[in-house]
Amino acid sequence: MTLLTFASLICAAAVDVWFWVPVVVFGALMVVGWFDLRQTRHSILRNYPVSGHIRFILESFRPEIRQYMIESDQDEVPFSRQSRGLVYQRAKGVEDKRPFGTIEDVYGSGYAWLTHSVTPTSITDIDFRVRVGGAACKQPYDASLYNISAMSFGSLSGNAILALNKGAKKGGFAHDTGEGSISRYHREGGGDLIYQVASGYFGCRNHDGTFSEERFAETASDPQVKMIEVKLSQGAKPGHGGMLPAAKITPEISEARGIPMGIDCISPAAHSTFSTPVGLMEFIAKLRDLSGGKPVGFKLCIGHRREFMCIVKAMLKTGILPDFIVVDGKEGGTGAAPVEFANRVGMPMREGLTFVHNALRGAGVRDQIKIGAAGKIVSAFDIAQTLALGADWCNAARGYMFALGCIQAQSCHTNHCPVGIATQDPLRQRALNVGDKSDRVARFHHNTMHALAEITGAAGLTDPRNFMPYHFMVRQKDNEFLDGNEAYPYLPEGFLVSGGPEIEGLHDWYSRWDRASAETFAPSEIPFGPFKRHANIAGERAAQ
Repeated sequence: MTLLTFASLICAAAVDVWFWVPVVVFGALMVVGWFDLRQTRHSILRNYPVSGHIRFILESFRPEIRQYMIESDQDEVPFSRQSRGLVYQRAKGVEDKRPFGTIEDVYGSGYAWLTHSVTPTSITDIDFRVRVGGAACKQPYDASLYNISAMSFGSLSGNAILALNKGAKKGGFAHDTGEGSISRYHREGGGDLIYQVASGYFGCRNHDGTFSEERFAETASDPQVKMIEVKLSQGAKPGHGGMLPAAKITPEISEARGIPMGIDCISPAAHSTFSTPVGLMEFIAKLRDLSGGKPVGFKLCIGHRREFMCIVKAMLKTGILPDFIVVDGKEGGTGAAPVEFANRVGMPMREGLTFVHNALRGAGVRDQIKIGAAGKIVSAFDIAQTLALGADWCNAARGYMFALGCIQAQSCHTNHCPVGIATQDPLRQRALNVGDKSDRVARFHHNTMHALAEITGAAGLTDPRNFMPYHFMVRQKDNEFLDGNEAYPYLPEGFLVSGGPEIEGLHDWYSRWDRASAETFAPSEIPFGPFKRHANIAGERAAQ
């Protein structure tokens, strides 16, 4: 570069002034090369000055290269091109059919399919709804079967929040605020809100970060708020808190969350208002009272199954039941998380949903509590299968992000979202046209409900809430498959509390139930190796 620079300089002086262009170019590269040789951070640049930068440039848009040029239609990283394409087409209102048969490996392990009927039905009313609100609820809510899952203002741009909420308003479905509370963009949209109360108590906190009854009552009294959701954990990073650096706190975020400017905003891993199962139930009862009787529930990703049974025992002991429970699968992903948490912590949605559904059945309270589910649910088949496993409704975050125009660039945490969704950069988010994108959100919901009606009719049903596990088959191995009732069975009502003899094959359920306590989440004893129940416990149950 040095020789080229000086050669160009001589030519510029002796031949033509246009040689000053290569002088500037080669001179700049010479400076870069000189800097590369002297720096100590990157060995590649010291050995390959200037040219080594090509590696870092290519690496910077590796996800885009894979997404558009290398991956197949079925590679899930984390959503396949086929899934994303389906959302885009339904959001835009263009043809979503595809010719020439399926590209799925129908004989491969894990493949699932719906069993259809020879007498299909025709469904004209696609406004599928479920009433949420138990006996203690004074203001029940008729929720759509497919709603926007929790995504906070701050994580998403103001324009993205406004477009989502306006879309929810147009389509008649609910929008979960996420833990960042209710912003001016939520209010401007006018759509139904599920107000999430997380460990940071944003929108309902005192100056020291503790819960404020007065501020909660003020926030929850908003007619736009239809339900209140206590977040215990989220699928993206269960058991992990978070921090919003002071530099990222804008006046609008400060206003929405009720936090000061110039100070790092901490979201603790655990709540400070309660620490026991009974305490959680009492907190739910308090929120229901302070909100004027609106439906109150909690959201979690299942971890220790015994701990959820502790919560169920607390329900029975106190007589306080949540109006709903949202099961978030560990495959949830709108929140940026450490790789270990994103990949290895928490239970996937299907297993978590099945466990929660059967634990409530076992305690005899399933019919009094509604269950929502979230975790990579973007198609009518996803919704139908999730309803069959025990959910009453479904939520989606990334599906609705795709409807907004998300291209899965996976730069949500960098503030450099190329389509203006997951960024606070005013220049980037101005690219998101609220009117157009809100129409896409509403259209995606409508077309998905239409597809759900068609797949429900194909099964010979009149309502998607009638789906049961036996309507689906799951291939376990290349030449073996199971009926849905075998893969995801419904366990008997009240079997955990009936006092009768143990049902064969459910030993683990009884063992875990016996170890659960309504007073504490801590284990009564830690098993080393296979857990063996005390003989007197098993004997007492058998004697009953």
